[in-house]
Amino acid sequence: MTVLLFGITKDIVGSSTLSVPVTKSGKLNTVGELKSYLGKTFPELNRLSSLAVAVNNNYAADDFTIKSIDEIALIPPVSGG
Repeated sequence: MTVLLFGITKDIVGSSTLSVPVTKSGKLNTVGELKSYLGKTFPELNRLSSLAVAVNNNYAADDFTIKSIDEIALIPPVSGG
């Protein structure tokens, strides 16, 4: 499964995309499980004040089911003025 990264998440991971392994056991079935995996793999992500996930161009809650064919993007906190 490919995850698109923007802003600070791109800086933390060091790439604009991230390939997340999908196991046969379906370990990453939900947005929450994906966020947990990413937080363990890239602990700096846990320091962000918020981290939204979009699935197929729509914000998704932690219990949202994801599939390997979905377009997934990490949306970091934004600031502006």
